[in-house]
Amino acid sequence: MLKSVRIWFKKDFECRYISHLDLNRCMLRALHKSKIPIWHTEGFNPHPFATFPLPLSLGFRGVNECMDVKLEDENFPFKEIISRLNDCLPRGLRVFDVTEPVMKAGKIAFASFTIKISCDSENSHTICEQLKELLTSESIEVEKKSKKGIKTVDIKQGIKSFAVTDKFDFAELDVVLSAGSSDNVNPNLLISAFENRFLVSCDTDITRNDLYNADMELFR
Repeated sequence: MLKSVRIWFKKDFECRYISHLDLNRCMLRALHKSKIPIWHTEGFNPHPFATFPLPLSLGFRGVNECMDVKLEDENFPFKEIISRLNDCLPRGLRVFDVTEPVMKAGKIAFASFTIKISCDSENSHTICEQLKELLTSESIEVEKKSKKGIKTVDIKQGIKSFAVTDKFDFAELDVVLSAGSSDNVNPNLLISAFENRFLVSCDTDITRNDLYNADMELFR
């Protein structure tokens, strides 16, 4: 009998800059090399079956990422999965937990991020004040690419909550954004809106922390 499991991992260091497609390939190779009893797809080219509930954008650090797989041996130890996969992965990808899925991927509605922001032309205090001004404004319009071309969208409604902290040499923004399949606000859109509003160019470091459902319960 097949058993569904959710594998939790961190994505950091040089692995922040590999695409989701390359991440998928890396994980599939690790699953194959680890000889964990993962269910494989059927057909002419069988391969380990794995899905990612919400892909991470290129360049972002992820501290609570996950992928779903199915075990052919329902009694296989979770600790063994962690150990075997880490032996087959680069340092930027580290598995830290394995659990049984509680929520389906379609339940994801929000994601929390920590964004470190610095600008050569402004000090951290000024950036913090400008961020507060932007985030409390009635609308936050920005150009967004879609399949139909570039359009102007208001991302204000996609901001669930935020906190701004002055870290002396950079501003730190903790923000919860919409992350559903139909209403998804990428942090890069928020940074673009900030740069356009205040005519600055920023350096950013973005970490995705957690995923939540519509009731703000942790995705598990």
